[in-house]
Amino acid sequence: MHFEATLPAALDNAALAWPDKPAIVEQRSVITFRELNTRARRMARAFIGSGLESGDRFAIWAPNSSAWQITALAGQLAGCILVPLNTRYKSSEANDILDRSGCKAVFYADSFLGNDYGAMLNDSNIPLVIDINRPEDWVAGAVSEEVLQERVNTITSDSIADVLYTSGTTGAPKGVMCNHGQNLRVFETWSEGVTLNSADQYLIVNPYFHSFGYKAGWLAALIRGATVHPVPVFDLDEVLNLIQSEAISFLPGAPTVFQSILAHPSRDEYDLSSLRCAVTGAASIPVQLVRDMKSILGFEEVYTAYGLTESTGVVSLCRSGDDFETIATTSGQPMDGIEVQTTGSDGRPTAPGQPGEIWVRGFNVMQGYLDDPHATNETITPEGWLKTGDIGEFTESGYLRITDRIKDMYICGGFNCYPAEIENVLLNHVAILDVSVVGVPDARLGEVGHAYIITKPGEKQDEDELITWARDNLANFKVPRGITFLDELPRNASGKVQKFLLTNK
Repeated sequence: MHFEATLPAALDNAALAWPDKPAIVEQRSVITFRELNTRARRMARAFIGSGLESGDRFAIWAPNSSAWQITALAGQLAGCILVPLNTRYKSSEANDILDRSGCKAVFYADSFLGNDYGAMLNDSNIPLVIDINRPEDWVAGAVSEEVLQERVNTITSDSIADVLYTSGTTGAPKGVMCNHGQNLRVFETWSEGVTLNSADQYLIVNPYFHSFGYKAGWLAALIRGATVHPVPVFDLDEVLNLIQSEAISFLPGAPTVFQSILAHPSRDEYDLSSLRCAVTGAASIPVQLVRDMKSILGFEEVYTAYGLTESTGVVSLCRSGDDFETIATTSGQPMDGIEVQTTGSDGRPTAPGQPGEIWVRGFNVMQGYLDDPHATNETITPEGWLKTGDIGEFTESGYLRITDRIKDMYICGGFNCYPAEIENVLLNHVAILDVSVVGVPDARLGEVGHAYIITKPGEKQDEDELITWARDNLANFKVPRGITFLDELPRNASGKVQKFLLTNK
């Protein structure tokens, strides 16, 4: 399906193509594509009426819901730029991003996972702080439909649509800017590759604050006319109930999602026969898992993919008909229309089977880091190559295999963890003199953090106390699951910690 490459045009197109088809099903509440368009436009008029201008940034700090999607689309209809916030952030983490992104408004959930987001936003200087589930008073100042359409008409494919924050090796989160056109082109290409279509019932367990839940989630469904079923918290019994009751056919997620379903003691009591297609990635995948997903869970198609926020979420994707080993041990072939090369230290492409840093060039490369031209220039070459920081190699058949990560990042339960960021927080503890965090294998989560800590002279070495403190100051997936106390960290001549030596201790 082809349309102008803006999100407002995609929404309008969906409302015309599938007016009475359910766009969102949430706790037996159904919103059709026509209603989705109507609600988003009504709220967009309130965005403008409240003084938000084209290019202003707004944040959403809430779990997956229809309100999340409507709010995001409303802001983008008004020409504003979406800044999603991780629901597991602590107050200081969220307020740092709100401050540095210059958000003019933040929409929050009243409470989630025991967090009082409203109270956590008390220290922010945001002009508009709105309960995402109770916008009634706010929408009272809406402008006319004509004024909204004038604003919509100013949006082009080159307009920035969103800023998703990701961390780098320095530990400071950086805002990745993507425009309307590349979001739509990437996920039109992705959704075609994974055979998402208007007959699919799409259960979205991936969080909307992440490109996997937002862009490969409800945005891809909007492009293809699929019905989404948002899941705010991954509760296995609830997920299995939804698969059965809603005849779910499309289920992307981290490998842990499928491992959990396979291990559920009462799995056979649920009718999972509607499952058609799975998309996974984000961690190494056992060949047996792919085999079990097809033979036991009954998936017709299982795809693995590789991407990063800076590549609008996607770089490569497996193809229909790939064998179990290819699906499990590679990340597929480069997406149609983009270039990928593995690059040696001399800046030249390496041969198949030879590792190198993965470089990407094409329409999926971000527009840059928000307010950080230096980091942008370090990451994107003058020739337009995005240096991913990941090490990989091509097979003889042109499939990409990820072998390592330059940036020391590890993935815990599908969430990217950046050791430098975690280390910077841990160093605020009064007892810690020095620290290095590495990812270690974990049967359930893929990888978890392990902290190697040097305590200050005279300070007590208390593992339980330090982990409890970390839980109060870090999102749960970032909290180290274990601690080893050392007298010194192994460093090279330039003072950099040799993390490969730590894993042997």
